[in-house]
Amino acid sequence: MQATVVSAPTGARQWFKPAAAVSAAGWGAQQFTPLLLVYQDHLHLSDTTTQLTFAAYSVGLLPGLLLGGPFSDRFGRRAVMIPTMIASLAATLLLVAGPWGVGWLLAGRLITGVASGAAFSSGAAWLKELSARATHDASQGARRLTVAMGIGFALGPLVAGALAQWAPLHTFIPYIPHLLLAGAALYLVTTTPETLAKNPGASILGALRIREIRDRRFLMVVVPLAPWVFLPVAIILAYVPAVIHESVRGWTMMFVAIVTTFNAGAGILVQKTAKTIDAYGRQYLILTAFVLTIIGMLLTVESVHLSSPVLVLISALVLGAAYGCAQVCGLMEVQSIADPARLGGLTSVYQALTYIGFTASFILAVLAPLGSPVRLLIYVTILAVIFLIWLIWAQRVVDHPKSPAPVR
Repeated sequence: MQATVVSAPTGARQWFKPAAAVSAAGWGAQQFTPLLLVYQDHLHLSDTTTQLTFAAYSVGLLPGLLLGGPFSDRFGRRAVMIPTMIASLAATLLLVAGPWGVGWLLAGRLITGVASGAAFSSGAAWLKELSARATHDASQGARRLTVAMGIGFALGPLVAGALAQWAPLHTFIPYIPHLLLAGAALYLVTTTPETLAKNPGASILGALRIREIRDRRFLMVVVPLAPWVFLPVAIILAYVPAVIHESVRGWTMMFVAIVTTFNAGAGILVQKTAKTIDAYGRQYLILTAFVLTIIGMLLTVESVHLSSPVLVLISALVLGAAYGCAQVCGLMEVQSIADPARLGGLTSVYQALTYIGFTASFILAVLAPLGSPVRLLIYVTILAVIFLIWLIWAQRVVDHPKSPAPVR
């Protein structure tokens, strides 16, 4: 047996505390982005190695996501979130040592990924359970998680980028805000009510058995949707700025920070619209997410072709709105499929699938010999169209399965 959901009432605003922890994890995940090109110049890194430091985050995410959610189902949300915040602090301290060598950056990014993965998966379940106490809106927990992640994703790089651009010690000072924020979040989660009752007889292996991953809807809709949550985000945040960096020389760090903030900010602002669209049917939200992705990718192709910073910013807004719609859609699908006792575990699997998309910038860097950046981005756009066609078909199949033939 797993831990069971506690039904005792809690304060209506208690959800804010794990939301702060999720924001701190998101801040830690993206604070590194504006400094990518700084480290490339300082450590004389190749384009592939630079993108590897960005993608290392995704490698760390996988164990963080896949273990964080199930472990929170077994031991409780708070028992996972406390060491998660400690790991987030430790990861930033490793990044502070980054100028000493690329190994420190890789280690810091890997641990950042582990901490972020555990925070996002256990935090998703905690927010959903705490939100359910105060509202009957099934989408509230998913939207609060997306907003919390978006705030961290937006403010982290903006603040870090501004400090890196204008403050002294530009590979040290930018990390101080996250150390303060993660420390505050660590205190907050220690005072947040637990939403699961511990079951000492439950096994850890049992927590890792998530039957819902075999659900037809999960396999046909959620799995192909998930990587597209962050795939365009990785392209616009890490790949495109590196391609057009000559056009923003002199304010590179601030430019990357603004692009990241525009992208995450659009993901936050689109939340109410996403809820309205979803009310008409989940298929319309999927359609909206992918149409925005395709439009955003076309704008990205043109921005790279023209080396236009303005078009990059517009692309970041459109792809940010696509991210917001896709993330809410995926989380709500997961919450409708999962047994409450395995919500953290299934959310972990989903989040792990979404972060496959974060390797896109590294993959495009590796594929550079096969074509120009414009050509590679066109291929990604075509791939998005193919996935949209699949998801429209799959949604119809799972929503309207064929009736069994009558027995004669």
